[in-house]
Amino acid sequence: MELNLIALIVVGVGAWVFISFYLKKKRQQALFKKYGDMQIVNMIMKQIFWQGETPEQIKDSLGEPIDIEQKVMKRKTTEVWKYRSIGKGRYSLRIMFENGTVVGWENKSS
Repeated sequence: MELNLIALIVVGVGAWVFISFYLKKKRQQALFKKYGDMQIVNMIMKQIFWQGETPEQIKDSLGEPIDIEQKVMKRKTTEVWKYRSIGKGRYSLRIMFENGTVVGWENKSS
């Protein structure tokens, strides 16, 4: 009985590892098809931000923001995308966009 339980646990862990690897590889392939650049794909998958990144790339990396603050001015539009809520109206990650590209970020968790 004990041996069967151990075997079941080993099979379960093995299946979980295989499925995780398969899903990661599938996501990597889809991102490569979308962007055509493995360096961009790797940075998205590692959740690395860079200046000039697009909103679509941020969404592929982090998902939808919890909140967006937008200001439309005569010559530019700025947005702050907020992630990782740490309290009411407080976020540990803010991604700043100007005219649709990342210009900076504030990450309080690192």
